[in-house]
Amino acid sequence: MQAAARCPALLIAAPASGQGKTTVTAALARLHTRRGLRVQVFKCGPDFLDPHWHQLASGQPVHQLDLWMNGEADCRQRLHAAAQSNDLILIEGVMGLFDGTPSAADLAQHFGVPVLAVVDASAMAGTFGALAFGLQHYRPGMPWAGVLANRVGSVRHAQMLRDGLRDSADWMGALMRVSHGDAAPASKKGAALLPERHLGLVAAHELADSAQRLDAAADALAATPLGQMGPQDLQRWAVDFPAPDDTSPVPALLAGRTVAVGRDAAFCFTYAANLQTLEQMGARVVFFSPLDDAALPECDAVWLPGGYPELYTERIAANTSMKASLMAHVLQRKPLWAECGGMMALFESITLTDGTQHPVWGLLPGHVTVHKRLAALGPQQLVVDGHTLRGHTFHYSTAQSDAPVVSRTSRPAEPVAADAGEALYRLGSIHASYFHAWFPSSPIVVARLLGGVTA
Repeated sequence: MQAAARCPALLIAAPASGQGKTTVTAALARLHTRRGLRVQVFKCGPDFLDPHWHQLASGQPVHQLDLWMNGEADCRQRLHAAAQSNDLILIEGVMGLFDGTPSAADLAQHFGVPVLAVVDASAMAGTFGALAFGLQHYRPGMPWAGVLANRVGSVRHAQMLRDGLRDSADWMGALMRVSHGDAAPASKKGAALLPERHLGLVAAHELADSAQRLDAAADALAATPLGQMGPQDLQRWAVDFPAPDDTSPVPALLAGRTVAVGRDAAFCFTYAANLQTLEQMGARVVFFSPLDDAALPECDAVWLPGGYPELYTERIAANTSMKASLMAHVLQRKPLWAECGGMMALFESITLTDGTQHPVWGLLPGHVTVHKRLAALGPQQLVVDGHTLRGHTFHYSTAQSDAPVVSRTSRPAEPVAADAGEALYRLGSIHASYFHAWFPSSPIVVARLLGGVTA
């Protein structure tokens, strides 16, 4: 068995969503990458958008860590591998520190990773210290690094916040209310350097100045005690990550097959680990743009991932040659797996929040309606012949379809129910669902969705 691997590590958390975790994580990664350190960033829990920023900041693919979706063994393997080849590991938490099952706190405590709390202090003074104290001591024995105040109004305000801490050593500094030069005027919470919309942050590749935004955040962080820490200072947060148990190799269930993966502005919700798993299964992965390409590349199977088809309905409908290519693919009985946004584009129409209905590709019967409120969120699992594929659901739309429902997902530890979970539609060689799958959890189910050998 391998030895443990030692590396400085931080889990960046907060008392709630919207405090600035992603900005601080990306800024910290950018700052130390600019200084020549090799930084590996992870995201706690399922998330497609924050990793875009972290990958740009660090120059490395970003993987998820979730004690349920990944499983403990997968988390352990990824952290151990990262510790062997990097100078710093950063893990961005999800929601509030103790929110969710499992929570960011569960991950931090399980692997002994110190927690750096980011608190939006724009509308508080002495309460900042109470929040920091509560986050640190709510769960006995949780590793603690300190607290960073975000969206601070002035130097005087920062001093008041620092004075409120029980232990001044917890102070990691203050980030002032700053915004990018062309960002919207600062609100009460301060304008965000990283803009948002209904599913989360705007992806980094959609902004021409994304690198400049990261540099601005890194420059601001560099003026704080946290940002002034060098490689030797970071050793105070070194963690010994245990070696993984010996594991069997991923079965080559897609050997000799080519899987075409949609990838563009409308279809961008892919886990790096899913692509890695396809390759480990023996597949050759090729990419195509459902928006811009005239036809599919030569392939045996298609994976149409989630994203923002509702923002690109006109371009989807206008690409009639891609529709014809997808139709020809399924008429040849070749598999097509469509997740969430990918599925939405296969229905007949999408009705937006303003009530306008837009035609899309129409490979599946039915219609999608986008709502202003969240329609579904949370961990889900899909059981196929005794094999469990884990993942999650997160969408603002609902679908009405006469396509056959061959299965449904369920929440962890709950039975499948006809009125719960997400439908798995099957029409010919198309499988489609709102369910976002984490491929490493069950390569055999992935192989069945993509037409691989599973016997």
